[in-house]
Parts: sequence; structure tokens; C-alpha cells
Amino acid sequence: MSGEPTPARRLLRVGMVVPYSLSIPGGVQQQAMGLVRSLRRMGIEARVLGPCDGPPPATFVTPLGNSLPTAANGSMAPLAPDPAAALRTMRVLFEEQFDVLHLHEPFAPGPPMTAMLLHPAPVVATFHAAGESASYKYLASPIKAAAKNVAHNVAVSKDAKALVQASIGGEYEVLFNGVELDEYRSATPWPTDGPTIFFCGRHEERKGLDVLIAAMQKLGPEVHLWVASNGPDTERLRAETAGDPRIEWLGRLTDEEKISRLKGAHVFCAPSLHGESFGVVLIEAMAAGTCIVASSLAGYLNVATHDHDALLVEPGDPVALADALHLALTDEQLSRRLTASGHRRADDFSMVALAARYAEIYRHVARPADAPPPASPWPLSLRRRRRDRMMA
Repeated sequence: MSGEPTPARRLLRVGMVVPYSLSIPGGVQQQAMGLVRSLRRMGIEARVLGPCDGPPPATFVTPLGNSLPTAANGSMAPLAPDPAAALRTMRVLFEEQFDVLHLHEPFAPGPPMTAMLLHPAPVVATFHAAGESASYKYLASPIKAAAKNVAHNVAVSKDAKALVQASIGGEYEVLFNGVELDEYRSATPWPTDGPTIFFCGRHEERKGLDVLIAAMQKLGPEVHLWVASNGPDTERLRAETAGDPRIEWLGRLTDEEKISRLKGAHVFCAPSLHGESFGVVLIEAMAAGTCIVASSLAGYLNVATHDHDALLVEPGDPVALADALHLALTDEQLSRRLTASGHRRADDFSMVALAARYAEIYRHVARPADAPPPASPWPLSLRRRRRDRMMA
């Protein structure tokens, strides 16, 4: 009847589960946190669930225990594959009664795999990895069986899609990673003392920091290099460059300082050698208005185009990298042209737009409002005792 009120749209509850420690910087963690911030501003009740090595980084984070360094994709990933984390994940999933579970890297050991196997709510799965995966190679059969629990598959790039599709089949929507653009465009630039290059990434072979340091030997004494973060190669590289006052080792930065340094630097350099499925760091530099010199990896080519919005060189070539860095630092007309194109390109990767698309997916797959909640595996007496402890 026309006089009756229109029912309000049901408030969606989304549990976003990540495999990696939320206390440690990383691309997947950053995507999950940014997505949840945007979703909550849209009125969706979203939470991030994952390992934490320390206090949760935000009030909307539910910690699931500490991480354990685990070899993955040529790196050491802060995963939580232990039984204690699995039990915490099970308890949270059934207590929170989410309408949708959004799993990042759903077959990674730890909370995402636990959530995938239990699936107490419809599952949206986002795949980030590209290149090779030992899990897909050796565990294809059980993974294919578990993949039937997914209501909607997403890959962050065509390379990530190619890896997972070849391994376990299925259909995948490609949704590029997003960036919270306003944070980068409104940041205050960090002051510099001459031409400055910024590197931010884990200090390990695949990120190419060795190549960048070799390239620095071919640049003039006026050029400075900011090196952020740390990793297994930090001590060796610091010792090798101890006599070079141009190189400043910054350690792990807060998000605010990272963005300020990125905006203040004259060039952002991403000399990675392999293992990059998507160039979100390049989008961040574009949003900050910083000229980019990077390797011509397939993952970076998803984002940047050589001589249009970045200078791209062959991975592992310190001479070519040094030449591109020198050009970006000295040719002001070229730098202005690249950064202007990059500023426009960054608009294609707005986190707000990405969150809006995910919200559409959630509403399409969400558990119906009148569906009974999933039965908890925990005995009623244990649930009551835990509730009483929380209320005491």
C-alpha cells in the first residue's frame, strides 16, 4: 500500500579475513584496511580479522593471535597457521554472525583457509598472488574441493587471474587494487636537501634494493636516497653502504611519514625483480604527484605505461636504472609530464570506487535476512561462560 513505510535496507555485516599480520606493513593488509574504512563510511558494518603482533591497528580489527614467519613467494610472510589461530577464527566467525565473509588469499594457511572450510556465511574470495604457487601445485585437489564454497571470485590483476584459473579453474572478476587517494593528495611533503629518491619495500632479493644501490654508484654526489622498511638483507646492505652519506636508512615508517616522504621525494623507485602481481605502490606515487622509475614487470604494467606516466626499465639492470633515475631527476619537463599523467591515471584506482563495487557483490551474495544463523560448534555452556567473562 502507498501509505506504508518503505523497509530500510538491511545493514550488512562483513568479515574481511586476511592471512598476514596486520601489525606488519604489506599490500594485502593495506588493501583490507583501506577497503574496510571505505565500506564503513558507506554504512556497511565491516571488520578486519587477522593475525596481530601487538595491539590491533584500528578499532575495527579483531586480532586472531601472533604470526609465524613462513616462506612464501620468495619472501617470508607473517602467517598464522597454528591451531590456536584456527580456534580463535572459528569462535569469532560463529559469534559475529557475519552476512558475508571476504577472504583475501583464501587458500593461504591460517584464518582465510579456516574460514573457507567452515564458510558459515557466503564467501567472496580475492586472489592477489601471481607467478607461481606451491600450494596450487601440490594441493590442487583439496583446494578445488574447497573452492566450491566461494560465491564470487575476484583477482586483483590479469596475472593473478591466470595463476588461480590455471590451477583450480572457475570464473574470476578482475578488480584492481585501490588507493585512498585523498590521503596522498592532501599530504604535506617531507622536506628534502637536494634531488631525492625514495624506496619503500621489504629488504629482500625480489624487491631489487641491491640493484638500486648499485645504480646509486653511477649517480652524482648531490643525489640522496631514502630507504624505508627493513628485511633479511638490511644489515648486509647497510654495512656495504656505510661510507655513503647520500643513503639514509629510515626503518619502518608510520603510514603518515611514508606518505609524506613519498610526496616529498623527487622520484619513487620500485626496482623489483619478480613476484609483483599488481603495482599499488605505483598508484600511491601517482596520487602523491611523484615521478616514478620502476622495473617493467608484468604486474607494474597493469598500472603504468613507459614514457607516459612512468619510466620503466628492464629488471636487474643497474645501468639502465641509473640512466632512468638521472633523467627523471634532471629533466623537469619530462618529470612534470609523467606526474601529470600519473595524477590522472590514479583516478582509475580509487578505493571508494572499489569499495562500491564490492558492496554490490556483497549484497548479491549475502545470506538472506530471514535465513537462520549458522549453528555454532561450541557447546552452549562454553559460550555462556565466555559471555559471562566478557560482561564481568
